[in-house]
Amino acid sequence: MGLLVKDDGWRIPDRVWARMEPVLPAPPTHPLGCHRPRVPDRDAMNAILLVLRTGMQWNALNATGICSCSSAYRRFREWVDAGVFLEFWRQGLLRLSRSS
Repeated sequence: MGLLVKDDGWRIPDRVWARMEPVLPAPPTHPLGCHRPRVPDRDAMNAILLVLRTGMQWNALNATGICSCSSAYRRFREWVDAGVFLEFWRQGLLRLSRSS
């Protein structure tokens, strides 16, 4: 999804995504197995980080073409509850302390 076909400078670079992706929990399964496919994790993370970086409203995501605001917010809540962002912070602090 997304309106841009080349790197626009704010999406997650491949080297960073390679470190982030293993921290994400497995997607929940639908009891009936008949729902629409989930937005790819990387698209959802790009949308979440855009909102967090810019302070834009979640509803404004719909105009970006990255993913819908409801998908991004739902994934944000899912990952907050799973401790994903705290783990990103912890890993960043550990990496920083090793480089000092």
